[in-house]
Amino acid sequence: MEGLPDEALAQVAGYFQALSEPTRLRILNLLRQSERSVGELAQLCGYSSANTSRHLAVLTQHGLVRRESRGNSVFYSIADESVYALCNLVCGNIARQFERTASGRAAFVLPAAKRARSRSAA
Repeated sequence: MEGLPDEALAQVAGYFQALSEPTRLRILNLLRQSERSVGELAQLCGYSSANTSRHLAVLTQHGLVRRESRGNSVFYSIADESVYALCNLVCGNIARQFERTASGRAAFVLPAAKRARSRSAA
């Protein structure tokens, strides 16, 4: 990102904004398995077709999915597979943060547990 003009930074921010909605991440996970119609995605997500279409429009706008009309149906598939590498990177980072937080909390929990055991032994 270093040296990018403000216009380019706004596009990068828009890309991340498209990924900031859990419903869209769920759609991307479903499309990872295979292409799907709007109706199928809506049913699998538990949302209306209109709501699902709105999310798909955002993902399409940012080049994450591609849209293909076939007769009366519209099918979506992944346009940019690199989104999964990005999501895996973020998920790994979040998992490491949870591990650090858990081990940090454990330092406080263990002494408290020892104190409770010594009190109950007395």
